Amino acid sequence: MDASESASLTSLTAPPDPIGIVAGWGSFPLEVARDLRDTGHRVIIAALRDHADPALQQYASDMQWFGVLKLGRQIRYFQRHGVRSVILAGKVFKHRILYHGMGWMGHMPDWTCVQAFREHFISRTKDGRDDSLLTAIVAAFENKNMRVVPITQCGPRLLAETGCLTHRRPSSAQMRDIAFGWQIARQMGRLDIGQSITVKDQMVLGVEAIEGTDALIDRTGQLCPRGRFTLVKVAKPQQDMRFDVPTIGVRTVEQMRRAGGTVIAIEAGRTIFVEREETLRLAQRAGIAIVALRQAGMHLLCDRWSLPLAGPQDHAAESTSTASHPAPPIAPSADAASGQPLRDRHQRAA
Repeated sequence: MDASESASLTSLTAPPDPIGIVAGWGSFPLEVARDLRDTGHRVIIAALRDHADPALQQYASDMQWFGVLKLGRQIRYFQRHGVRSVILAGKVFKHRILYHGMGWMGHMPDWTCVQAFREHFISRTKDGRDDSLLTAIVAAFENKNMRVVPITQCGPRLLAETGCLTHRRPSSAQMRDIAFGWQIARQMGRLDIGQSITVKDQMVLGVEAIEGTDALIDRTGQLCPRGRFTLVKVAKPQQDMRFDVPTIGVRTVEQMRRAGGTVIAIEAGRTIFVEREETLRLAQRAGIAIVALRQAGMHLLCDRWSLPLAGPQDHAAESTSTASHPAPPIAPSADAASGQPLRDRHQRAA
């Protein structure tokens, strides 16, 4: 056997490289870890204290707990395990660390973290928006020859596909709310304020900021006790798919059900959809419609309802994750006037 044949055989039989996960709150880290384990990877998990789910241990070749701001320790941990690719998965509750009394005590920054965020919190020459902070974290890993992997590579099956994902379809009025809210949410994302907005009757009820989507939904339910509002959650026009990608799942639907919301509109191909089967079952029972649209087809909706299309629509960051042809608008429910779920109408007819 010559050298080239030997090298080829080695590449076929060698196990995949270990992959590191910095795991925050939510189901996304669990689903990524399980997928990586099932494809034969060694999964090395840096679990963030007060955020990550202990159940991650079942998918890990090795797992260790860290304070959120122990960036240097996380990097050295991955280096010891030969990790060269890292995934940032799950939410970090920034406001709890920065503004909740002594909540930061368990997450004291190490020297690597201080250096990474020096311009954000010491010299104040950079702002504290999510993209700015997360880009600094990515740079810290890359400076140690570790690549931060985008969700499009490490978990493409988790991205929502285009279409109405539930039996219930939005009514005509709700489709107008989606088109209206989508443009505002896009501008919010362009400014890196938040990803989500709640609307009803083409009026803004709530806007997401540092508190997150769950708190936005709760607040909207208090402001609009009659319910029947729409949640629109989209990626930023400049979305970096390595971090802070919009995510929905069971908790989103449960929050909407409690608050009285009836429609969730997300961006196809750029939104992570975790616990998909359970989420859709819960949405069906609650009479909540979930639709996934693409920005490339949004002008069709806006034209239909004579709504202005805000801002430039082509962005280089979107070209790798949107379809080459616009998706047609989703037809509203046949029982738009009543707003009844289609499955209920079918049951009555039976």
